[in-house]
Amino acid sequence: MQEVDFWASTNANLPHNKNSRAALGLKDRARYLTNWGPYGTKQIPPHYWLEYINCCNQRQIDMLDILHASALRDAESHDSNFASFYWNISQNVTKEKHRSATSGIAGCVTPGGDVILPHKGRPILGCEKLLLQGLPYFRLALQNETEVQLGDLAGNAMSLTVVSACILAAILAEQARNEMKVKKLKPGSTDKEKKDFAEMIFDRFQKIKPHLRKEAKSFVKVQDGSIDPEMKTCAMKLFRDLAKLADEAIDSSVLCTCESSGRNSRTEQFVQCETCRVTCCRNCLSDNAGYNLSSHSTSEFSVPREKHDSGKFQTKLRSLLPASLYLRSSGLEEIESIGHRHSKDIISLADCPFNLHRIKRDRRKWIITYYARNNDVGEAIAELRITVGDMKKVDIVSQQQSNCGTSVILTSFLPSRSDSPIFGALPPIATMCVGKDDLGSNGAYWVSKAPSTKGSLNAVGEGFSEPPRISAGLIETVEDELKAATTKSHNMKLFNSARGRNEERRWIYAKNWDKWPKVITIESEDCKSISGKYERASCEQTINMNALWIRQKTNDAPTLYLLIEPNVSRVGPDWAIISTSISYESQHVIAKFPHHWQPCDTLHDKKITVNGVEFYEWKHVKSMKCEAIYTSVQVTSNKCLETDVLMTIKGLTERQCNMLCQRIECDENFLKLPVHSGQRAQQIIRVFNSVCVSAIQQHVASNGLHFGLQPNEDGWHELNKEDPEKPFGLCEECVPRRPVEHWVYDEERGRWDRKYESGASRKFRLALQSSPTPFEIWLDREQRILDVKFFPHVAAHYVGRQLIDGRDIDAGEVSVNFRFTDTHLQDDPVIDPFKVKTCRNEATTNIDLKKPHNLYDRQKRVITKMLNIENGVTHFEELEMVEHALYGSSGLSLTTIAKRTSNLRGGVIADAIGAGKTVVSIGLILNALNEARSNKMFPRRTSATLVVVPPALLQQWKLEIDKFSPTTLNVIVIYDFSTLQNLSLKRILDSDVVLVPIDILESKGYFENLVKKANLNKAYKEKLPRLPTHSGQKEINDARGVWIPATSADPYAGSNNSSNQQNRNASAFYTHVYQEAIKSIRTNNTIKDSERAVPLEFFEWERVIVDEIHESLCTTKSEIDDARERDGKDFFKEKNRRAGREFLGITIKNVTKRPLVYRKAIFGLSGTPLLDSSSRVIELANLMGNAYVLGLSSHWRRLEKESSRDIFLENYLEPVKGREARTAEFSKCQDYLDVACCRNKVDDEEMNGCVLETHIRRVRISLEEKQMYLDSMKGIPEEKRSLSIRPEDFEDVSPGSFAKFLKQNASLKSRGEELVRICKEILHEDPKTKIIVFTDGSIDAGRTASSFLNAEKDLGCTSLLPTDSNEVKNRKIGWYQHGDVTVEDKARPRILVLHFEHCAGLNLQAECNNLILFGPLYTGTGGTNSDPVADASSELQAIGRVYRAGQPKMTVNTFKIIVEGPDGEELLDGQILRRNTDEETVAMATNAAE
Repeated sequence: MQEVDFWASTNANLPHNKNSRAALGLKDRARYLTNWGPYGTKQIPPHYWLEYINCCNQRQIDMLDILHASALRDAESHDSNFASFYWNISQNVTKEKHRSATSGIAGCVTPGGDVILPHKGRPILGCEKLLLQGLPYFRLALQNETEVQLGDLAGNAMSLTVVSACILAAILAEQARNEMKVKKLKPGSTDKEKKDFAEMIFDRFQKIKPHLRKEAKSFVKVQDGSIDPEMKTCAMKLFRDLAKLADEAIDSSVLCTCESSGRNSRTEQFVQCETCRVTCCRNCLSDNAGYNLSSHSTSEFSVPREKHDSGKFQTKLRSLLPASLYLRSSGLEEIESIGHRHSKDIISLADCPFNLHRIKRDRRKWIITYYARNNDVGEAIAELRITVGDMKKVDIVSQQQSNCGTSVILTSFLPSRSDSPIFGALPPIATMCVGKDDLGSNGAYWVSKAPSTKGSLNAVGEGFSEPPRISAGLIETVEDELKAATTKSHNMKLFNSARGRNEERRWIYAKNWDKWPKVITIESEDCKSISGKYERASCEQTINMNALWIRQKTNDAPTLYLLIEPNVSRVGPDWAIISTSISYESQHVIAKFPHHWQPCDTLHDKKITVNGVEFYEWKHVKSMKCEAIYTSVQVTSNKCLETDVLMTIKGLTERQCNMLCQRIECDENFLKLPVHSGQRAQQIIRVFNSVCVSAIQQHVASNGLHFGLQPNEDGWHELNKEDPEKPFGLCEECVPRRPVEHWVYDEERGRWDRKYESGASRKFRLALQSSPTPFEIWLDREQRILDVKFFPHVAAHYVGRQLIDGRDIDAGEVSVNFRFTDTHLQDDPVIDPFKVKTCRNEATTNIDLKKPHNLYDRQKRVITKMLNIENGVTHFEELEMVEHALYGSSGLSLTTIAKRTSNLRGGVIADAIGAGKTVVSIGLILNALNEARSNKMFPRRTSATLVVVPPALLQQWKLEIDKFSPTTLNVIVIYDFSTLQNLSLKRILDSDVVLVPIDILESKGYFENLVKKANLNKAYKEKLPRLPTHSGQKEINDARGVWIPATSADPYAGSNNSSNQQNRNASAFYTHVYQEAIKSIRTNNTIKDSERAVPLEFFEWERVIVDEIHESLCTTKSEIDDARERDGKDFFKEKNRRAGREFLGITIKNVTKRPLVYRKAIFGLSGTPLLDSSSRVIELANLMGNAYVLGLSSHWRRLEKESSRDIFLENYLEPVKGREARTAEFSKCQDYLDVACCRNKVDDEEMNGCVLETHIRRVRISLEEKQMYLDSMKGIPEEKRSLSIRPEDFEDVSPGSFAKFLKQNASLKSRGEELVRICKEILHEDPKTKIIVFTDGSIDAGRTASSFLNAEKDLGCTSLLPTDSNEVKNRKIGWYQHGDVTVEDKARPRILVLHFEHCAGLNLQAECNNLILFGPLYTGTGGTNSDPVADASSELQAIGRVYRAGQPKMTVNTFKIIVEGPDGEELLDGQILRRNTDEETVAMATNAAE
């Protein structure tokens, strides 16, 4: 929900931000970094994650501006866009420092903390939290863990270093005690004795220190003699070939930050800055919320999708790249002789293999990384990094300029492994560049940095421009504050010492700090090549400190750049440099200014001459030679299914075989490698990645792979059954069945618990361990051959089990296809909103109604669609897809698809509100009425259609049937269990229509009667379960591409805690008893036709129609917590949904075991189907037609009843869902909607020109009400309470606090008085009209509205009371559906007060054309726990009660009461109004295809 304006609000957090700005010396509205404004507007730097910033509130976004300015305010300033900072924006800015006291120290790491890394433009990831805590992320046996779970695994403010220190102290404690005894050191010892003891311990450590580092210094390398000379080739040809691909590399690279996740932008149009070359897609340059390129000189370009295909280009790269690169000793000796301090011991890298590690798609380039490792698989000791794409640099030696091509950089990590290790980022020791346009034999060579020389230059500035501090909004008083800080006693000594070292600028500003030059003229006798005029570029936020001066290219000199190189780790000041490239990489630098120099010095006469300039000298390494080793490891792949060998890998060395074996004790030469699980498996896979994966990827890229990755191949391959008597999905060996759970009564705790047979879990675990896997790796040690075997039938049984499990269908109908896929070639799914189409292409089926009524043509087409489903001519292809990844990092997966064509047995009629879904259903019943009556058979087969409706619609349905049916139908209305007690079995069998409330299970005595009729009283005599009052799981709908962080209060979004598990157990036990009772009663042959109160689950119905089906499917986010605050008597929606889901059997796949059994079909009716996520479509398909849509087997709804063990197994065994599976899931959801659903709108002529007018009635509260409003914010600290409080601000308070706040908001006197005023205005114009008022019953708003209306003598109202039976409620509603006839009718109040829970399905248009929404609807407990789609749907449904076909008036008036502050401030009402009327939200609530 977008905020109006945090800065103009009375939000309690606002003073923190304003006070911080004042203390900082930052202008009140300076928002240089984000440019945020009201209603979600913002313009952010192009490297930020736009989706993440859109999820932040304005307080957090403003906090980014403050912290960014704080970093610039320091005398030793840093640009947060380029320097590493760690900001926790989940707390107030007054509690968060922009930097730690010591560089390199991160703030407290907590699982739920909202921490952003501004130089990355994104929040910290779970894996990074682990690394910050000292946990070796890359060595953990992780599988399907989510970001939230990884963050939780990192712990809460407890690092591995702290834990290890405690463990080490405990281990050494006894030894230290013994040493103290030997040295006779006692607690009373003198300081000298303690010092001597400490020195003794230190000396002992120094003696063993060399031994500790000995292993680190040495490493194993492959000798040259082990390499076949025929496999060697000069790598220069490779580098030139890669340079030829530079343009393709740029086209297929990341061109916008929205592509950094691996997906491509949905547009082909991009813009690029002609100076700094930053690129963004058109979709991310929105004026409302987008990237800020206003300071850049941009031009537009387009990249066709076929050229922007990263997968194809990566395949091309893999086909070119060798498995290893080698450097010859002669070149390394020459580099070492040049004398670079980081080139020490570089000769030891000679003939050491640099193996291909990773290919990374980056911004306007591709990066290929080769690592030389200790013992081939150990720690990296050196890196060769090849960049293909954008270079924008000048060759240092030849002075030739290249815009794109290939660069090769050699970096040695050996200095960090020496006795005196060098810490931090290590610069390269040699580099080479090959321009795209310079591919001659002499066009590229290696260069290495020689020891730099010191010299001087003159730098003279002209004109004035803004430095970053001024741009950020800092004021002039900042300089005085910093000077004053140096005069304080604790700083004076340090400052004087810094001044003596010429480092005073790390404490205070330069005198002319507020001006930078537009032009800098440089002259140097020591390095004439850098002389010239440098003009400042206008690019902002893409260059460190916005500091970019460019010397344009001339005939005699190439382009050069004067920049300020960022000290990313902030261990020192930034340095000004002159470079051949816009990038800050050291291999492009030719001059480095002293650390104290700043651009403002060029405008100071006494500082024009700059001494101590470091001039870099790059020398040509003539003997440097790099060789590409197209490894002796050869890969061949199988072409048929006659053998289980997928590929054979030959050419392994004896040493490689030994590493793959990992000391496995086995006498046989041919052995199966244990790569499935365990520590040894990880080690083997690591060796497999190093030795084999590169060769596999190159083979696939060059030759393809059969069964899916072969050029011009069809793709999917059908799999034949190995055993005709064992169809896919029935193999217990491949897919062991989980132990069957039983329920046992625990007398001590007084509850029913799940139990399993003794040893069942262990047997299941052993069965899992011994079950075959889709892939196996076998090694022939004698022949040195590795076979990768694949078993598609294993994967086929797994995917088949997903499709058939629990559904009672013929497994022989399932077919399985398979193919291999490469994750690098898969595109991110394009997720568009789901659409429901019309029936315009269907034929018409005429049904005779009672005169003068007739069906519209669109309604006749709907009946045709429903009849096609009932007659079994509507087919749907059910599908499940599973991906099994090949071990290692090859990116290959075996993808299997199980398919089955089924006849749909249901659908959804989602016609617009007022389009006549009820009359269509009546027409369907009338069409085959005689056939239904002939199907009747004792004891279970009834001729009736069962219509399941919200309780308030029972009487309306009865009246509609009487209104439209030309013949008298035998209609039974069951209001509750007391009504059922008066009905015999024979009467239900003889009926035509049975109307039943969806919450019949909530009716007192109904469930007990079912258990009694099923003869299960004795089995559950201890304690018969009641319908659970809580759900065990919330529906979690995450927006695609939007970062939704967990919170410290609820890191699992309410899905994983002990109380929820108790709720799941209660739900599971209730369903267990319910199903047992249904199974038993259906086999009861003693029931007679005269028996009464026979449960509805006993019968077999002609068809089932569920009105307002979305009400049962939707689970509100507040459902769990709200139940704790209310007794349930007055909360219709919550109990309705839980009872409705049980009654419909929503979690039961087997349609024959569901509570409601039908012969023909089941149909759902809904004007607002709420198809905003695939999860809802999947469960809708399962319920309405027993259709299996991809993903049903792992649907979240299962978690409502599963045990902790099964939830763990779901996470452990469930394969990772790849991009292809997600794409197929969305596609199948849309297929189901196309086949089984329809949505038709009301034509304008059907509305007879009636128009809807919405009136927003804004009313201001009094000062007294303002105080009450603020006081109702329980759980919020008083200093944070404000009129602009948002639901998100209640994130960390108890659920009941927000409910009380909503209740107080609804009971404001101003709101009630405005309601009375509106009603009087309406009745003054038309005293006979009737008015409908909708309120939120969950917060007692209905009672509040009724009290205001009843307090007026000439008004009054009718409301539905908690004590009213369903029959009474229907009678009261009926008073407002028909005209006044009797004196009693005319004497009744003109106003009906309803809850939003009653909004669905009522027809009130005949007598009402005025509707009032007492307040906007919000269901939730605050924080992120809300459902705007469901709320918008409810409001639309409420309006649809009067604005629908059949409305006799020409105008329907909707009044919305919106409460404001005393001075017109936006309160909660205004926020919710904008949320519920958002176009995208309304579209998801209706899902209508045009």
